[in-house]
Amino acid sequence: MIDWKAEPAGVSDPGYNLENGGLVRPRRRLNIEIVAKHGHLRRLQVVWEKHPVYFITVCVADRRPLLANDAAANILREEWKGLRERHGWTVGKYVVMPDHVHFFVTAERSAAKSLSETIGHWKQWSAKRILGIQNLAAPLWQPEFFDHLLRSDESRSEKWSYAQHNPVRAGLVATCDEWPYLGWIDFE
Repeated sequence: MIDWKAEPAGVSDPGYNLENGGLVRPRRRLNIEIVAKHGHLRRLQVVWEKHPVYFITVCVADRRPLLANDAAANILREEWKGLRERHGWTVGKYVVMPDHVHFFVTAERSAAKSLSETIGHWKQWSAKRILGIQNLAAPLWQPEFFDHLLRSDESRSEKWSYAQHNPVRAGLVATCDEWPYLGWIDFE
């Protein structure tokens, strides 16, 4: 939410300029305060694409390295597969890093739940299962997630290239083909 607070300029205000010995048109000073509920920009309320694809990033609380293991990765895959039936969203390519995940999602049908509700439930279900097998205390995930609406196939391939090379940049493997925690669920 943007809160515009305009203060009218007065004669003694710096909003009035004296040029060539006379008064020149006043300028208004605007004190602009950007207020966001959670410290970031709000999600788009309306998207005109029929089947928009989003690039999602979700981080582990305190960036703890809890995810890059077979048990956690299997749970994440199972919960992504459940999104279609539970919420009407399909999951494309994904990368599981030790402390965060990247994945693509799109609504399969027009009656799909909202993106925020869908990711919120996915985080809740996956957290209960992962924390349970690792015998850890909550929370697993940071409160928010990052989403990027993809506008073209080129944008999708750029995001995928970035995501699949994350393990290489982090020094976990020499090539992205060596990383065992990437793949796709419903679409490539």
